[in-house]
Formats: sequence, structure tokens, C-alpha cells
Amino acid sequence: MLRELFGGLLVAFGLYSALPLPQVEWKKNTMRYALGFLPLIGLLVGACEYGWLALAQNWQLNAMLYAAGAVLLPLAITGGIHLDGFVDTCDALCSYGDKEKKLEILKDPHVGAFGILWIIVLLLMQFGLFAQLYEAPRAAGLLLAGYALARAFGGGMIVTQTCAKDSGLARLFADNADKKQVSYVMAGWIAACVCWLLVMGKGFGIAAFVLVLLYFVYHVRLCYKQFGGITGDLCGMCITMIETLVLLVTVIGGLCLR
Repeated sequence: MLRELFGGLLVAFGLYSALPLPQVEWKKNTMRYALGFLPLIGLLVGACEYGWLALAQNWQLNAMLYAAGAVLLPLAITGGIHLDGFVDTCDALCSYGDKEKKLEILKDPHVGAFGILWIIVLLLMQFGLFAQLYEAPRAAGLLLAGYALARAFGGGMIVTQTCAKDSGLARLFADNADKKQVSYVMAGWIAACVCWLLVMGKGFGIAAFVLVLLYFVYHVRLCYKQFGGITGDLCGMCITMIETLVLLVTVIGGLCLR
């Protein structure tokens, strides 16, 4: 059991982070609980973001320099794997093709014009939000849970929803995961993150969770309507959007509380 858990930890961090950890073979026993460790990577990202904010304030850095570092920090930790899903999904949705066409675009390794356009929009939005957060950080504690919450929802999709394809990372993890146990773990992560949001959010934690929940329901409906199910890219899109929504509420909360 402990060997399987440790193997799952290494699989999760090996795929969903850029940290230099030992690689393990992807087998049934190493992948059974791997998704349950995905929110732990988000917890690491959130802690680093909070630490970077404290460090930037201590050094009295310029708001733009802080914002640039805050945008790049998750990329350095995760390798941008979820942003890749965001880009591919934007390309597929903007194609206005049928389900089969959209799924082909998700599988295509090339990046289209719409993907580039929307990733620029996303990063510019995050940059502006982080710059404003630096000026009004009273609700910054929400960031500690926001990145983990995003991965709990994104990973939960894989073990609770139907895959759109018979291949791909989402299908691979879904087929090899202990869905019942991982679902319980993800529910525990979500409950813990919500408790943290309620404690640290000064009322805005409730708003953050409600907004995230509404988006998650919308995203799942979108996946079935446009793609016939979920894929790894669509989970990456979900994670990226939830991160940004929590950041948005964090900024609004800081402005209201200052």
C-alpha cells in the first residue's frame, strides 16, 4: 500500500510538475492513486505564490515586477501542462466544427491562431490581477487554497465523468485509477480547501467557492455538448480557469477590504 502511494506521488509530480523527481514506470499499481496527489502540487504552487508576495513586499519590489514573477511561478513549477490544455481547447472551441473535428484539434500538436490569441488574453489578465493584488493584498490568503481547489476539481473530472476518447492521458488515468477511492480523496481536498477559503476569505471565500462551483458545472456541460465527454486538455482548461477565477475574487476581496 505504501509503495503504491509513493509510486502514485511520483507519477503525479512527474507528469503534472517540472520538479526534478525520480521517474517511475506507469503501471496499474503506480497509477491507482496518482490523481489523489494532484491537488498537492496546487498546494505547493499556492504556497510559493504567497511566499513570493511576502518576499516582494519585504523587498518593496515594483508591482509589475511582482506580477511578472507571479505569472511565471506556476509555469516554472508545473511546466505549463495545464496551459497547454487551455490553448488546445480554445483552438477547438473557436473552430466551430463538429465533435470529431474538435477532438482532432485537441490531439493536434500544432498551435492555432485562436489558441495564441486567448493565451495572450489570459496571461495579460493574470498579470493585471496580480499587479492589483500587490496593491491590495488583504485577501491574499485565498491563493493558498485556490490552486489546490482547481486541481481537485480538474482531477475529479477524470474519475467521475465520461471520457470523450478511447485514448489520451485522461482515459489512461481513468482506466487505471481506483475511481471510488480517488473520488473520496478529491472530495476531501475540496472540503479542506473550502474550509480554508471560509476562514481566510473574510466573506469572500464563499463567493470564490460559489463562482468556482458554477463554472465547474458550466464546464462539464460544455465538455459533453461540444466534445461528447472529457479529455486531458479539457481538464487542463478547467484547472486554468478556476485558478484565474479564484485570483479574480482575491483581488476583488482585497479592494473591498483595504
